[in-house]
Amino acid sequence: MTAFTRAGENGRLKLAVPAKGRMAEPALRLCADAGLAFEVTERSLVVPCANAPVDLLLVRPSDIPEYAQDGVVDLGITGANLVAEADVDVETVAELGFARCTLDAAVPVDAPQGALPELDGLRVATAYPVSTRRLLDERGVTCELVHVSGSVEATPRLGLADAIVDLVSTGSTMDANGLRPIGTLLSSQAVLVGGRAAIEERRDLVERLELMLSGVVAARGRRYLMLNARVDDLPAIRSVLPGMGAPSVIQLADEGQIAVHAAVDAGEIWSLLPRLKEAGGTSILVLPVERLVP
Repeated sequence: MTAFTRAGENGRLKLAVPAKGRMAEPALRLCADAGLAFEVTERSLVVPCANAPVDLLLVRPSDIPEYAQDGVVDLGITGANLVAEADVDVETVAELGFARCTLDAAVPVDAPQGALPELDGLRVATAYPVSTRRLLDERGVTCELVHVSGSVEATPRLGLADAIVDLVSTGSTMDANGLRPIGTLLSSQAVLVGGRAAIEERRDLVERLELMLSGVVAARGRRYLMLNARVDDLPAIRSVLPGMGAPSVIQLADEGQIAVHAAVDAGEIWSLLPRLKEAGGTSILVLPVERLVP
């Protein structure tokens, strides 16, 4: 462990990452996949990267937005919902594609309300009062907020609130508590944020880190597709092959045979492979992509 210095003091970029919670492991894995070499132990607080001028600071994700605003760190990985709740002046540098969730309003299944405007005048329980108040005000909804720190879903059953606003990943917790969603206030995911001064003063390092992280994020949604085909089948294959621009076409040793390479969306593989076979593709390979820099 090294002694911690404030952002910018030793020339190294300070990157805050969640120490615990559902974002912690994915955030560290993203940093490692981006090429940062580091070793984390159970008692780690400051983790220097061996191959880059970057120090990781392991802290609570809810503290990261304020740390970035106040210049304690240059950048941080946290949830967009936590940035909204902290109500701080930071810049979102990149969306990171994990820890997706929504901030939803919900009512008991037998309640008459069916849309966000119908929360007007009700008691609404939430663990996120700052962002909930602002987002409801933007929609012209006036209600009484009941701030609770846990078990938000239980408050209607206990008679403490008429409705709730809470984070939802799968919706199973709301279902289990007899609640029905009536609207989304905010869509959230893990984001890379930074203080405006740090982003301006350390732009080269910030842009380099953003490039490395975003390249991994982009690659996770892509697959590298390779197939063989006859030259005569190329127009049909191209007609069904989505990708980043034109595919690469390589002449094979056998007369009239080619190899076609392309990067495609991972979500399209299910429907794409049968169509490629019908178009004349053979020996189809689908490979993961480690990094993608447009």
